[in-house]
Amino acid sequence: MNAMLWLKAAHVLSAAIIFGTGLGIAFFTWFGYRSAMRDGSLEALRSTLRLTVVADAWLTVPAVVFQMVSGLLLMDAHGWPLVSAWSIAVWSLFAVAGACWLPVLLIQGELARESREAASIAALEQDFHHMFRWWFALGTVAFAAVIAIYWLMVAKPLSLAG
Repeated sequence: MNAMLWLKAAHVLSAAIIFGTGLGIAFFTWFGYRSAMRDGSLEALRSTLRLTVVADAWLTVPAVVFQMVSGLLLMDAHGWPLVSAWSIAVWSLFAVAGACWLPVLLIQGELARESREAASIAALEQDFHHMFRWWFALGTVAFAAVIAIYWLMVAKPLSLAG
């Protein structure tokens, strides 16, 4: 197998990691939060938030960095212009996803810290719940941007191809 095929496969795999961890983190954090609020299980919330931070640090962050580098390498290898409607759309969506996701990382860390310091679910401040709503909203926008990037990668609409 040649180097280009390996790079393409790794690029697709890292995109799947970003998509999968994004969806997985959103799923288990949302339901972990809702369950903890309903059942009063602070330990379950702590565990969920800790694993959310770990999953993003170990899986999503390296995949995002690899996506950026491998995307540039693949565009260069295929002779696709870095400045075209298609590439501007892709990189703009990548920037939107990142602009939403970076605060999400900070919010996750803060939510995890606050859950560790709380004596009970009832002791969590209103600010905790407000931050959780921001986490969800920003994560939704970032995830929508990732889905739009997938569409651009697969469809490569002619009007955007260069």
